[in-house]
Amino acid sequence: MTYNDGHMGNDDPMGNDGHMGGQMGHGLSAGLNRTSAMALRYAYILRSSWPRIIELAYWPLMQMVLWGFISKFMATNSTWVAQAAGVLIAAVLLWDVLFRGQLGFSVSFLEEMWSRNLPNLFVTPLRPHEFILSLILMSLLRTLIGVLPAALLAIVFYHYSIFDLGLPLIAFFFNLMFLGWSMGLIITALILRNGLGAESLAWMAMFILAPLSGVFYPLSTLPGWLQAVAAALPSSYVFEGMRAVMFEGVVRVDHLLTALGLNVLYLAASAGFFLHTFHVARRTGLLMRVGE
Repeated sequence: MTYNDGHMGNDDPMGNDGHMGGQMGHGLSAGLNRTSAMALRYAYILRSSWPRIIELAYWPLMQMVLWGFISKFMATNSTWVAQAAGVLIAAVLLWDVLFRGQLGFSVSFLEEMWSRNLPNLFVTPLRPHEFILSLILMSLLRTLIGVLPAALLAIVFYHYSIFDLGLPLIAFFFNLMFLGWSMGLIITALILRNGLGAESLAWMAMFILAPLSGVFYPLSTLPGWLQAVAAALPSSYVFEGMRAVMFEGVVRVDHLLTALGLNVLYLAASAGFFLHTFHVARRTGLLMRVGE
């Protein structure tokens, strides 16, 4: 009983006398090392995928540009919306046709990549152009399922029917779908070439067209040099044509024909780009690594 005289209170009953602090320090250091290693891993993943890097700045930039032009236009045209009831609702619905036309195409393709099923499809007699046509049909179906309920709810909630645009609505719809399919072909080709690291393009790409298409404001709101760029977009003629119908009661056939001509050109070019990328991927073996 006298052996531990005066020392019982100073000894660690677990036998770790003086070492607990060192172990805690070592554990904290190891944890920081593991954390920094994982952060470095994600940084390498980010660095290896240029679409991911672009995406970081893309959304804030697009929001700023789009809403900047909307604000600029509204500041000098405060009575513009009142002149045509539902003009913004019509613009939103038609924009959604364009966006969902492209997204429906791209997501159907991505679903094959996510499931690693794309190589399996092309060991069958399925031909690339048949695959493209199936994606177009799915895009049309997805768009109708997505947009029709919104158009019907606009009638109930806001007493505005986009169907009041009449027959020009059909021309607007298909011109926007054609552009969506062209963009879908380009995006899927880039995803096929760069792998799933580029899948964010499916959601990003269309929004770069929103400020240039004059969805919510006339093209005259844009600076002159951007108006020249907008003139090359079929969507800009569609939205200008929509406003002509709503404000002036005039069907701008010239706008519709220009949009159709541009769409035919872009659809042919994008289909050629996709088919070329597909054949290169199949020849180089990239098609077998599409899920990587």
